[in-house]
Amino acid sequence: MATDKELSDFLKSVEKRAWKRAVYAVRDDDAALDIVQDTMIRLSEKYADRPAAELPLLFQRILSNATMDWFRRQKVRNQVVRNFSEFETAVGNDGDFDILETLEALGGPLQSESAAESVSRAQILQMIEAEVALLPGRQREAFLLRYWEELDVAETAASMGCSEGSVKTHCSRAVHALAKALKAKGITT
Repeated sequence: MATDKELSDFLKSVEKRAWKRAVYAVRDDDAALDIVQDTMIRLSEKYADRPAAELPLLFQRILSNATMDWFRRQKVRNQVVRNFSEFETAVGNDGDFDILETLEALGGPLQSESAAESVSRAQILQMIEAEVALLPGRQREAFLLRYWEELDVAETAASMGCSEGSVKTHCSRAVHALAKALKAKGITT
């Protein structure tokens, strides 16, 4: 059974990545925040009695389900009422997310870089984020779980509710699509 401190520490460690993953999926900062908060509440209420080692997979699965629930609710709402403001706004606006804050939180070597290197790094990361956002939903989800959340293939498959082969296919397609798009923009390894 996870202690209150273990649960709290776990939720603090995943909150920013979970929010960003939700933003990629729903393309709405406020909705993404609601999804992550609901996920955290569900995990705390229903699974606090589980061992700490099980929390990451449970959290990812609950987050995936909460995201799918949001899409279902949106579909129903959009069938009943059309929101005309949707036709005026641009699609794909990422909001106020600041990649430099994320790098600082990760303890990156920002202090030893020159200003030009920092700007270059920020521009490249923004291009990568934009390309990740353009991936199809399942590819993006598999990619983020495997390479951002660092889950293994089996954990990713369990979180996504699909086979390990599907995870490998989605990840492979995502990596190839990202490599091709970034190479076209002049970004190489």
